[in-house]
Amino acid sequence: MKKRNKFKHVVYMLAALAMLLYALPQLSFQGGPSWALGFGVVWCIFAFLVIASHLHFIIGVDEEKQKRLEAVRKAKLEQWQGKWNEDARVSQRL
Repeated sequence: MKKRNKFKHVVYMLAALAMLLYALPQLSFQGGPSWALGFGVVWCIFAFLVIASHLHFIIGVDEEKQKRLEAVRKAKLEQWQGKWNEDARVSQRL
């Protein structure tokens, strides 16, 4: 399932890159400050952010972080289970 999930991100990244490459020659960056220039700059920034986020996921930078978070979750669950077992023993004694 992980491969399919990464495949989806590759497709979305390529689509965003294709849109950027198609639109870049159409955007006007000349003529001084104007609404068209502002729109072009903001649109390019958003396109680069989308591409960067998909590339970040594809490279797998978060996989190590996910493993560490899962280890913390397991440790907390074991701690809570130990506390519940201890509480049950105390209540049985009473």
